[in-house]
Amino acid sequence: MKTVLVTGGAGFLGSHLCEYLLNKGEKVICVDNFFTGDKKNIEHLFENPNFRFINHDIIDPLYIEDTTIDQIYNLACPASPIHYQANSVRTIKANTIGVINMLGLAKAHKARILQASTSEIYGDPLEHPQKESYRGNVNTIGPRACYDEGKRVAETLFFDYHRQHNMQIKVIRIFNTYGPRMAQNDGRVVSNFILQALKNEPIEVYGDGNQTRSFCFVSDLIEGMYRMMNTDDFTGPVNIGNPEEFTVLELAEKVIELTGSKSKIIHKPLPADDPMKRKPDITLAKEKLKWEPTIALTEGLKQTIKYFKSLID
Repeated sequence: MKTVLVTGGAGFLGSHLCEYLLNKGEKVICVDNFFTGDKKNIEHLFENPNFRFINHDIIDPLYIEDTTIDQIYNLACPASPIHYQANSVRTIKANTIGVINMLGLAKAHKARILQASTSEIYGDPLEHPQKESYRGNVNTIGPRACYDEGKRVAETLFFDYHRQHNMQIKVIRIFNTYGPRMAQNDGRVVSNFILQALKNEPIEVYGDGNQTRSFCFVSDLIEGMYRMMNTDDFTGPVNIGNPEEFTVLELAEKVIELTGSKSKIIHKPLPADDPMKRKPDITLAKEKLKWEPTIALTEGLKQTIKYFKSLID
């Protein structure tokens, strides 16, 4: 039985990861400050004797002295544009000071540590689909830079600690992920469309809707993350996402169909630096992790719609 620390553990991905690890028989220490995480996401875990919660912001140093930590998953960072732009300086701090604090904790415990990086490090890509070798096309001074550049610096810190201190690191680049426990107010395209459709409100598509995304269901993502953590002799970075590509307009139409909504599609101006193409090349994940997604978009959307419907009802 390992002791595993998950930062951002009350968030969308973090709560699913905590649950997954407990089901694997691990002891889990969940760290979150509830900036974007939600206590409701982890309430059902509090009765589990192998689960422990610490209310903490990783921008401040964290000391765990009563137990030895074997692994750390660092997921602590706002991940939607609405949230990470709300306090851009704190977003940068989470990806620099916070990451240094977590690397320091891993170093003290001789723990293996995984960084939840992002497809946003590729920016508005000139390569399609995106391979891990692609270095990106990112605007360093735009409104999204606090997240995009922050995550790029976090990757740099991980590899510098690996080279300088011979630490066991893992870096995954997460592409669009969706599923139950997504926040209602996070401004992401899947949650936006589903909530608008369920309320029969106009579905707001930014730009002409021909920009593409690839959507990975949360259970597939968590499986890939776990395999990466527990694969030896491979640091990454590695893309974890679903390579099936859809336009935003196709997603809107599919959500209307699956919800039986009366919503009409309207178009709004495209946000600054919004990427036009997003699709992972997962050749490396297939080779190194023996992983690829199994949940098709229609199946995943049905589960996600059911979740949001339960919230509204």
